[in-house]
Amino acid sequence: MSHKLLSIFCVILLITSCASVEKHNEQITKLHAVEDLHEDIDKVYEQLQRNHPHLYQFTSKDVLDFKFDSLKTAINEPMDSRTFYKQLAKVTKYVGQGHMSLSPPSIKFNRKERKALRGAKFDINNLDFEYLEGKLFIANARGKDSVLINAEVLKVEDEDTQDLIKKYKGLIASDGYNTTFHQRLAGNRFMGYYALDKGRFDSISLTFRNADSTFVKQYKRILKKDLPDLKKDSLQSDSTKLKDKKNIKLTKAERKAKKLERKAKNKHNEKYGFISDKNEYTRNLDFVGKDSSVALLKIRGFSRYDYEDFYDDSFKIIDSLKSEALIIDLRNNFGGRLNEIAYLYSYLTDKNFNMINPSEVNTRFPMIKSFMSNTTPTGVKILGSLVVPVFATLDVLKSTKKDGQLYYRFKSSKEQEPKLLNFKGKIYVLINGNSFSASSVLSTQLKGNQRATFVGEETGGAYNGTVAGYYKTYEMPNTKVRARIGLAHLDAPFKVTPDGYGVTPDIEIIPTYKDRLNNIDPELEWVLEDLEQNK
Repeated sequence: MSHKLLSIFCVILLITSCASVEKHNEQITKLHAVEDLHEDIDKVYEQLQRNHPHLYQFTSKDVLDFKFDSLKTAINEPMDSRTFYKQLAKVTKYVGQGHMSLSPPSIKFNRKERKALRGAKFDINNLDFEYLEGKLFIANARGKDSVLINAEVLKVEDEDTQDLIKKYKGLIASDGYNTTFHQRLAGNRFMGYYALDKGRFDSISLTFRNADSTFVKQYKRILKKDLPDLKKDSLQSDSTKLKDKKNIKLTKAERKAKKLERKAKNKHNEKYGFISDKNEYTRNLDFVGKDSSVALLKIRGFSRYDYEDFYDDSFKIIDSLKSEALIIDLRNNFGGRLNEIAYLYSYLTDKNFNMINPSEVNTRFPMIKSFMSNTTPTGVKILGSLVVPVFATLDVLKSTKKDGQLYYRFKSSKEQEPKLLNFKGKIYVLINGNSFSASSVLSTQLKGNQRATFVGEETGGAYNGTVAGYYKTYEMPNTKVRARIGLAHLDAPFKVTPDGYGVTPDIEIIPTYKDRLNNIDPELEWVLEDLEQNK
């Protein structure tokens, strides 16, 4: 009897799931009534006013009110969710916070469709893009597409890439009045913005210009069942060899050695933050210059795996080699954990420090607000309710009120001590418009303490802080467009005027498309020349 009940329950669950998928897809693809669109505009603005601690920092309340009201006036006919998302993003960008973002809803798939898509291959994902001097080109590529590195992308389908870039820059919010973030992000995340613009696609054609030739390349999503079965082919073509291999049994010592080898590889990948889909590491230490005496830390982000071992070992090596100069490359580093940048900074100073100030918030319970968003699945909320009292206690202990303003204390706001092996030599920091969030907070500390020479381009993240830390993801009731709203204002103990701009370089160097073609890194070359001249 129990088996029958279980079977009936599974069938009901399957039917309900299919109905839910159909209902969701119908909801997001239909044309929404004007009243419903206006309701979503009011709802998201209400959420911003309730939760965002620096909503009117860069655009006054009167102006922002006017922009939201004007949007409602302009929307006077029904539209689908994706079109609505693009209209709304043109307004929410005036909040002036790069962490505040919108995303349109995506088509959902039933269980059978999800199973078919599992393990699918789409080679468009092998391409990394960059936008310089009005040109969109392939900055990096993996697999067979490596021959396309530095090829200019002229068209996507029948649309000119310049028109697309212009459109996407109009949707991007940055911190304050910064523009370098718009330029860099539109290129770096070009295909992501294309997907937000068009929706899911299974094929796409790109028109390239490489040297003097122009050509079109088609990319298609290939399902796992249609992929060549290389393993099967190998078995058929070399069955004898495989049979011999099967007969070879590893000794206990050999099995142990293989296990230790796998363990060492996993530990290495965690230490350096291996990014499998790009086949590269998040954290790297190299030595450059004529005599390889200059330490170069390339940090692509502050959010992958544990980091302590990497920094501890790196600065032991730097100290043992008596390196007199250190270059920290934060270009295209979109940020991550505050605790990681504080740990790194403890190796760059010989004084006690506070990485950030206590953070301004609109609620005593940012952790709970973040967890209990209306996008959190009901089942997760039910399970999460068991730990809500713990979260609530932590939130209360970390929050205080001063002069009518609520403040929240992250670990990074506590005073910390420098490491014993802190680096005392000359420091250079390479930055660009994609140096954002935590990488900008780190840059502000170094700049404010006059601890480094900055080379490159103004950071995308603001000098005077940003609203991030915890986020509330709010789904609008009718269009299902989602808004990610930062809940805490994070800022270092340094300020500059005017407000609303990034960390500016001491030496401004903007790379060119020609530099990329010639494999030249002008920012790094300038630093090495400067060190050579000042030996």
